[in-house]
Amino acid sequence: MAQTDVLLTKEPAPQTVPPCELSPKVYDVACNTGAYTSSGLATTGFRTAKYLMDEWYQNLYAHYHQAFADRDHSERQRHESQHLASETEALAQRTQQDSTRRVGERLQDMHSWKSELQRQVEELITDTDLLLAQKLRLERALDASAVPYSIAMDNLQCRERRQHPDLVRDHVEVELLKEAELIRNIQQLLKRTIMQAVNQIRLNRQHKETCEMDWSDKVESYNIDDTCARYNNQSTQVQFHPHSTKLEESASTPETWARFTQDNLLRAERELLASANLRTLIDAILRDTSEDLRLQCDAVNQAFSRRCEELEDALHKLRCHLHKILREITDQEHQVAVLKQAIKDKEAPLRVAQTRLYQRSLRPNVELCRDTAQFRLVSEVEELHMSLDALREKLQEAEQALRNLEETRLSLEKDIAIKTNSLFIDRQKCMAHRARYPSVLQLAGYQ
Repeated sequence: MAQTDVLLTKEPAPQTVPPCELSPKVYDVACNTGAYTSSGLATTGFRTAKYLMDEWYQNLYAHYHQAFADRDHSERQRHESQHLASETEALAQRTQQDSTRRVGERLQDMHSWKSELQRQVEELITDTDLLLAQKLRLERALDASAVPYSIAMDNLQCRERRQHPDLVRDHVEVELLKEAELIRNIQQLLKRTIMQAVNQIRLNRQHKETCEMDWSDKVESYNIDDTCARYNNQSTQVQFHPHSTKLEESASTPETWARFTQDNLLRAERELLASANLRTLIDAILRDTSEDLRLQCDAVNQAFSRRCEELEDALHKLRCHLHKILREITDQEHQVAVLKQAIKDKEAPLRVAQTRLYQRSLRPNVELCRDTAQFRLVSEVEELHMSLDALREKLQEAEQALRNLEETRLSLEKDIAIKTNSLFIDRQKCMAHRARYPSVLQLAGYQ
């Protein structure tokens, strides 16, 4: 009755009979006081079946009183029951409406969080796809960097086949070594960036799966609550579940429920921000590395061009000197022949003069005179010997000069061959190979 009193909103209607207890009627019991009473020895054996009139009236009034009391109690109980039924009906309707309203509010909350989770999942999927595209660009750029590195190493190996004295550490070799070192550093940077992209993609997918699981749970819970919100008293699917009011120990509170989804969304937002920053970093890295490689490639090509111009200029000058040397060798050979002929031409006058002196030395007696002719013949022979000595000396000098010219010719021809080989290596081998250098789009990973 305590709960019933709480549900009542009006005072009970007045009764026809005030609800009060009736005082019991007191009857005097007849005692065995004298003659004509049922007491005594004469009535022995008849008292168990006989009552006095007063007892009969007392019993009759007791029945009246009991009927009146039971009827009055029943009327009051019926009125209270009707009032309680109407009150509990109204209370049940209000409670059901409030429960339906709370379930509807819960549906709105779940729909809001569900929509937010779905949006977050879509953003994670989109961002992961963009990051996968950036990772593909990194891999393409890494593959494209292998071609410049092979070109640089091939150029260095080809230039090792230069001959002395052209085997020098010139500006071209310095730029090629810088290019090879730059490419190795870029490859290491690209590899590290690819690993960062892989880790970020893994984190994005993990948080996407977490948000999807949370979203899936909320979809299932939303469907359950939506079904519950559609139930009413005329629904045929409802039935009794006596133990359904027991709360599960693992059940969450509204605060922990909201905090769980908020934490998932915050972690997803953090990964989205990290992913966006990484994509921006990848763009910057690919742009800077491709520009650095092309700039270094241009520097190497310019060094090759300058070196080829130097070699061409040296070849031109060497060929000019060789042409002059060859012409000088021709003139010197002609001069040697002239000197030899001059020496040969002095042999006949020397034989004539010596023969004259020999014949005159056969003059007899006083005729063997030191006349002027004798002195002239002697001076002629001496002059011819002096001329021959001078001619022979000049011939030796001319032959030595000719030998020097030949050595210089050989040296010039060898140097010309060396520089021709160096020019062939730099221009036909190296620069032709560098024509296969990747474009900026390839180095940036777009192709």
